[in-house]
Amino acid sequence: MSTITYTQRRPSVSLTSKPVYKDTFGRDFVPPEFTIKDILDAIPKHCFDRSLGRSLTYVARDIFYTACLFGLATQIHHIPSLPARVVAWVVYGFVQGLVCTGIWVLAHECGHGAFSPYKLANDIVGWILHSALFVPYHSWRITHSKHHKATGHLARDMVFIPKDVNRYKLSRNIAELTEEAPVVTLYFLFAQQLFGWPAYLAANVTGQNYPGVSNWSLSHFFPSAPMFDAKDFWDIIISDVGILVAGTLAYLGIERWGWASFALYYFMPYLWVNNWLVCITYLQHTDPSLPHYDASEWNFARGAAATVDRDFGFIGRHLFHEIIETHVAHHYSSRIPFYHAEEATKAIRKVMGKHYRQDKTNLILALWKTARACQFVEGDGGVKMYRNGNGIGIAPKEVKKAK
Repeated sequence: MSTITYTQRRPSVSLTSKPVYKDTFGRDFVPPEFTIKDILDAIPKHCFDRSLGRSLTYVARDIFYTACLFGLATQIHHIPSLPARVVAWVVYGFVQGLVCTGIWVLAHECGHGAFSPYKLANDIVGWILHSALFVPYHSWRITHSKHHKATGHLARDMVFIPKDVNRYKLSRNIAELTEEAPVVTLYFLFAQQLFGWPAYLAANVTGQNYPGVSNWSLSHFFPSAPMFDAKDFWDIIISDVGILVAGTLAYLGIERWGWASFALYYFMPYLWVNNWLVCITYLQHTDPSLPHYDASEWNFARGAAATVDRDFGFIGRHLFHEIIETHVAHHYSSRIPFYHAEEATKAIRKVMGKHYRQDKTNLILALWKTARACQFVEGDGGVKMYRNGNGIGIAPKEVKKAK
């Protein structure tokens, strides 16, 4: 069970007549009643201030880190011992992947308009940084914005849409819901962490379901994909141009220095970036305590509360720009820059009370526990909670409204 910290607050309205649902471990859950106005009024006004100069210093810092690591990596071939060289390349790929994930986060700030008050500056910086990591900037920005507008909505959210029990069984290709061996969970985690990000971009895997539309028609690279509107056409083309430029530079680099150099200097860190993006996003929106809503129960304030703040220590706060530690506040106002998000988090906790979720479980352990406990959702009415076929917590179909 993950360790959830609840901040107590006396509710402003009586909850005695409200339906009570049960989360994965049988804990009571009542949908929050506070409004988005309650949340935004609690956040100090200066938290919404954005500075282009300050944001650019973080870009410069992260590029400096990247350059230093690259420079050090060019000396690895001087190490006489082969095992030591292997270890050095593994360490380089891991650390460079952390730094490049931070660069990805800064481009994410650009997509939200949190990087600066200037849209053109945001789009130029975001397009360059995301394209360098083979991310279609505008395409992802558009679908990510829709995710923020409908977080936790079963029919409108855009990523990590939970399955119901029937879709879960179908995806596992089993005739009935049975206990899943840990090795099976390990296999699906491996596939998710390695292939999840490119699969989402290329085929909308884990995204919203569009009946009658094949996955390969749901690519972030196609202006005709149903996730986009007609007005988005040129933004998608500009995004694709960025990927084409990055691909051309990669090709020229391979022609000049060879496949091995490309794999060691760029591709291994790139795989680590993919891993961290999927891990972060998955754990921000998947937890035994979190609900999902249908249209009858969803509103923006409830959806934004269906997220979790986690902790990744120095890596999360320094290299990942607090994207893990302050994600709840980010969902209430995505234009708050990350350097004000911790103060905003402290302010909204007073309003959210027990509905603020924070889990300080080690991130890798949390990934394993969450994958074992959160396999599909079910529930009476418009609120669905996570269940699993592993015998963890409440057995499926036992959740009921309190009478």
